[in-house]
Amino acid sequence: MSIDIEAVEKYLLGLQANICNDLAEADGEAEFIIDNWQREPGRTDDKSLQGGGRTRVMTNGAVIEKAGVNYSRVRGRQLPASATAARPQLAGRSFQALGVSLVIHPLNPHIPTSHANVRFFIAEKEGEEPVWWFGGGWDLTPYYPQREDVVHWHQTAKAACGPFGKEVYPKYKKWCDEYFYLPHRDETRGVGGLFFDDLNEGGFENCFALTRAVGDAYLRAYLPIVERRKNDAYTQKQVDFQRYRRGRYVEFNLVYDRGTLFGLQSGGRTESILMSLPPLAAWDYNWQPEPGSSEEDLYLNYLKPADWLA
Repeated sequence: MSIDIEAVEKYLLGLQANICNDLAEADGEAEFIIDNWQREPGRTDDKSLQGGGRTRVMTNGAVIEKAGVNYSRVRGRQLPASATAARPQLAGRSFQALGVSLVIHPLNPHIPTSHANVRFFIAEKEGEEPVWWFGGGWDLTPYYPQREDVVHWHQTAKAACGPFGKEVYPKYKKWCDEYFYLPHRDETRGVGGLFFDDLNEGGFENCFALTRAVGDAYLRAYLPIVERRKNDAYTQKQVDFQRYRRGRYVEFNLVYDRGTLFGLQSGGRTESILMSLPPLAAWDYNWQPEPGSSEEDLYLNYLKPADWLA
């Protein structure tokens, strides 16, 4: 079966539209603005880079403080350093990269922040077979976690992976725990979910089907949590803690996240790349949770890998 990049693009644009429509309905007040863009020339030394995308952003809703859902498709004569660090054999190949990436920052601190993305890369060189792969996943970052929400999140992840083999969920769950980890804090970004990269075994159609299953399951995992928590009462102290913990989100995205680094190194659109950052975050010097508090519960019981379905 041939590699059908146009089918991938059609799916990704449909996924973006469906997610935005359902999130706007869940919010009930705000709408997504649509910003179609083309890559500005001269952003990097590689003048061959071109492409564009569609960024959709919602702010100041009744439920969602900020949500960004970005589609992009870029191409160039050579892969940036972030893409070839683990694959030096691909240096010098032309490439195309397309994907949907999103981050949801809710207003209520009882609703977790969530992130998802699905993407496709292809690197080509005349006279050689193209090298391609899919990647993606989603993860959950709670501030005042409820175990039933975390269990639901992981049950949905396991169900999405189930048709592709019983080993898929534990493999991608472990990968997520290891990827969304802040070494300088010695803690995970949240309670994990799914993460995969370099997926090309079993043929294009099978890999594309698994990627679609992960992308399509995101709303089934997240929206029930939003509905359960959106009317929970909260205090200013809890908002302050939410903003403090959002600081960790910023640290990960700017220091470790490969997608952010790829976008910046490939001359991507900065506004779209950094849409993942929260509107408000805080850093307090040497802050420590009070013993026995809900904040301490997060640190003790949720910011380390666990078998949530045990």
